[in-house]
Amino acid sequence: MTKKVLIVDDSAVVRNEIRATLTEAGFVVVEAINGADGLLKLAEHLDLSLVICDVNMPVMDGVEMVEKAKQQSPSSSVPIVMLTTEGQPSLIRRARNAGVKGWIVKPFQPRLFVESVQRLTGA
Repeated sequence: MTKKVLIVDDSAVVRNEIRATLTEAGFVVVEAINGADGLLKLAEHLDLSLVICDVNMPVMDGVEMVEKAKQQSPSSSVPIVMLTTEGQPSLIRRARNAGVKGWIVKPFQPRLFVESVQRLTGA
């Protein structure tokens, strides 16, 4: 079964890079341009295996999106990882408290990134 991954990032360049990397590895990719759009895509795509989310975005940031997603669907088991340039311990703690399963720092190494996604999705 093909695994579906949601990418939430305001940068089209980053989304394109992640999409190309994951598509080549056999994943189906859905894209969102900010946290608010990410919440809509979470509600539309109930078959997601993973969410990869940036932190700093307009309209709604990534951590706020995770907090709202967990409020709207507390029983959701879709793992969420942050892919960001941020590394502040307080922000990481807030994200983990909201339910984030991992923290990947940009720029990422494609091979290691795919391996992490495969592990998180059981692919």
